[in-house]
Amino acid sequence: MPTDQPDPTGTPTTSTGRNQKLLTLAEAAEIVRAPVATLRYWRHLGTGPRSFRLGRRVLYRYDDLTTWIDDQHDHDAPAG
Repeated sequence: MPTDQPDPTGTPTTSTGRNQKLLTLAEAAEIVRAPVATLRYWRHLGTGPRSFRLGRRVLYRYDDLTTWIDDQHDHDAPAG
């Protein structure tokens, strides 16, 4: 049975290969280079990256955030 192994950046991954790094709202805003208020608004609209509540905190999985960024890039790319 595989155990959790860190990826080359030192972030733990599961046996399925998912990056399990959790980001706060402020950390996610820094990555997408948008104000925290914008991420809150996107969450309200349901249009932003996947997030979840853990107790009273809103968190983002790093993988979900990067997937959302890639989806935004692919959606806006011109058809060739």
